[in-house]
Order: sequence, then C-alpha cells, then structure tokens
Amino acid sequence: MADMSRFADIQIDDAIVRRAARGDAKAYEIIYRAFATPVYSLCLRFSKVPAQAEDLTQETFIEMMRSISKFRGEAALGSWIRRIAVTKSLMFLRSAWTSRSRSFAEDWDEMTPGDALSHGISRHPDDAMDLDAALESLPVVSRTVVWLHDVEGFTHKEIAKLMGKTESFSKSQLSRAYQRLKPMLEINEDALGGAELRSC
Repeated sequence: MADMSRFADIQIDDAIVRRAARGDAKAYEIIYRAFATPVYSLCLRFSKVPAQAEDLTQETFIEMMRSISKFRGEAALGSWIRRIAVTKSLMFLRSAWTSRSRSFAEDWDEMTPGDALSHGISRHPDDAMDLDAALESLPVVSRTVVWLHDVEGFTHKEIAKLMGKTESFSKSQLSRAYQRLKPMLEINEDALGGAELRSC
C-alpha cells in the first residue's frame, strides 16, 4: 500500500487533536503511535539509511508537537503530518547534497524536453513496475519527484513549492525519469493504450 493511503487510513479523534494542541503528553503519544510507522517508512524512502530515517521521524514529530496548536483541520491530520515528514526529508536531502559539494543544479541541468504527459505510462506505479527497484535506478532528484507525484500524490505545483522550483521543473524531472524508466519496464502496450498522467 502506498504511504499516501496509509496516512489517509489512520483516523484520530478530534478530541485527541484538541488535547494535543493544549500540550497533552498522552495525546501526543497516541498520535505518535498511530503515525510513527508510515512516517518512518516515508523518511526511509528518501534517506535510504535507517538511522537517518529514525532521526527524520523524530524531527517530524517534534515539529508536529511544536505546530499542532496551529492545525486547523482544513486537511486530514495524516496529510498534515505527511507533509511535515516530506519537508523534513527534503531538507535532509538538500543538506546531504550540499555536504557532498553537490547542489540541486547539478542534477537539474540534465532536463528532458517535453511534458511528462506524452510518455504514456500508467498513473499507478504499482500497476507498471517494481517501484523500489525502478526508483533505485534514478538520480536522487528525479526519484524524489516521481515518488512525491506518483506515490504520495503531490501535484506539480506542490512539488515546486516544496523544492523551491517551478512547475515546469517538476514536470521536466518527471518526464526525464519516465524516459529513463521506460526501457526497464515490461509493460503490455495494450494496457497502456489511452493511459494519461495527471497534469495537475
């Protein structure tokens, strides 16, 4: 099951959220126990190192504790926590790239022309590929965009905001990733007939 679904399936009573917003330690614990596993799984997707994923998980819940008083329930609690985890993971990746004397620009220079809509790959990655194996073949920036868009369900606009770039950047990275993945995928062409990607 995709992480997005796992977050969405977890229901926390509004009274627990209100108690957490008032600083109730027991309410924090209930929320932590409910979301710790999917948060860790998501962080591990980005960091690839269990110890770092554990640190990112802790950072996510520390941020949750600091910010939950501002949570207004406009989105599901799971969606809000998922966004914090993604943000923390992206901050980690930026730091890791910088420490290796790399930058986003070094990976972004290799843009693939054209919109991802033209590539005819299913919008459901699990229908078309062994996701883990396929994503491992991609550069980290492209892999991150594919994961956020196709698995976590973020729009190009949201990805652009998270990464501090433009929607065209997100679409170009997705297009580039699909071009690299396509030769690896054993997909029945008939099954792809008429398949379209989300353009949002």
